[in-house]
Amino acid sequence: MNRPSESAATAQAQPSIAEAPAAATEGYAQLVRHHRRLHHLEHLQSITWWDQAVHMPAGGATARAEALAELAELMHGMRTDPAVRVWLEQAHDETLQPDQHANLREMAREWRGANGLPAELVSRQQLATAACEHAWRRLRPANDWDGFVPLFREVVACAREQARLLSAQTGLSPYDALLDRHEPGMTSERLTQLFADIPDWLPGLIRQARARQQALPPLPLRGPFDTGAQRALCLRVMGRLGFDFDGGRIDVSAHPFCGGVPQDIRMTTRYTEADFLGSLLGAVHECGHGRYEQNLPRDWIDQPLARARSMGIHESQSLAFEMQLGRHPAFIAAIGPWVREAFGDGPALTDANLRRLMTQVEPGRIRVDADELTYAPHVLLRWRIERPLIEGEIEVEDIPALWDAGMAELLGLDTRGDFKDGPLQDVHWPEGLFGYFPCYTLGAMYAAQWMAALRAAVPDLDDRFARGDFSAFFDWMRHHVWQQGSRWPTDELARRASGTPLDPSHWRRHLEQRYLHDPW
Repeated sequence: MNRPSESAATAQAQPSIAEAPAAATEGYAQLVRHHRRLHHLEHLQSITWWDQAVHMPAGGATARAEALAELAELMHGMRTDPAVRVWLEQAHDETLQPDQHANLREMAREWRGANGLPAELVSRQQLATAACEHAWRRLRPANDWDGFVPLFREVVACAREQARLLSAQTGLSPYDALLDRHEPGMTSERLTQLFADIPDWLPGLIRQARARQQALPPLPLRGPFDTGAQRALCLRVMGRLGFDFDGGRIDVSAHPFCGGVPQDIRMTTRYTEADFLGSLLGAVHECGHGRYEQNLPRDWIDQPLARARSMGIHESQSLAFEMQLGRHPAFIAAIGPWVREAFGDGPALTDANLRRLMTQVEPGRIRVDADELTYAPHVLLRWRIERPLIEGEIEVEDIPALWDAGMAELLGLDTRGDFKDGPLQDVHWPEGLFGYFPCYTLGAMYAAQWMAALRAAVPDLDDRFARGDFSAFFDWMRHHVWQQGSRWPTDELARRASGTPLDPSHWRRHLEQRYLHDPW
């Protein structure tokens, strides 16, 4: 199991290298102390969010929403304290080391974002998203779009106001102002360039892959699969992936996610007795998020430099684990005996059939259950809807028709009347996370680019994988991505890790190799 070289307790016992050197004056040191306090409050906030999704009884929803709104307003007040501006101005004139300059850059970015929003909106938005997300858990199973609309209208109204204010501050379009909070430096114009040719080549690749797979279809899984055995398998596989359970755990929620803080990672998956692969691949996906967080630079743990660089980079880790490594034949062979130990030796559970099941291409309605080839159309659909929604070009009531048209165009599916597995399926919009969805396809592109760079650096990588040795994968990620935190802007991080900024050609080559040329 790959773990950081020193424990969290040891790392935190040492003096923080984020502190200003003796030659520096007071501004930077004050900022460091200020962000340490914010980090402690963010810790409490993140665990409270996790509890809300996993354990909180329904009757606690209103009180929890009010408490979280109060905390959000308190933290917003700290971020917008006029003293912070004075400290930033002082720090820019001080003598700092390169990493401290990077930390200061991220401090200034956070300060600018916070000062673009009034405290009243921060509180109102927290209340609106908490109410909508809590109701979503009940309304989604009931397929109740009409009941969802009034709550969602308020979430969208808050998001539009947030976007308008940030747009005025940054000069970005309203949607890009929200996108920039998840993926710093990214714009709709650049997304359009990165995504432009996907509809030209991906549908043909999907058709070719499906035609190829029809010659040898996988044997279907035959449940029921005991959920206790599924959980035990998930824990075992996450341990093989190097997750440190002394600093994290996995539970159950309506929508899988990874939260918490680097010292205390909280992940979730969900189980169904009909199919264990959903819970297993969900756990592998979230484990990629968790390992990234656990391996961020501990000497800077309470500072902005130690945060994940962007959500696209974060999703590159979950998708590198789930798609690049998790569906590699060698990894499937490594965990195959555990699958059969958990569920028996049936013909559907051979390594060869598991590999076919995990790389089977079949358009479906559910994004989180989508195969590697049909995943991107789900993201494109949401991006096409949420950008004009935030820009005021469409309204909440327009979403179902746009959803049905997009699913028919991109995946050839008829989704009319299905809100549960349509626009209600994801938690992101109820939580007001507009601008997040593009990060999933950016993450897939980055993950393929990381693997290409790793293969160039370790020519015998697949032979090592075949021997059950996955250490090169973890070591490369730790050195090039995890330990870098937010030391570099995203394009510079990619250039240092792989030689170039994001290049989507790696992703296309990976998909063509796996689905047209690798053994099936």
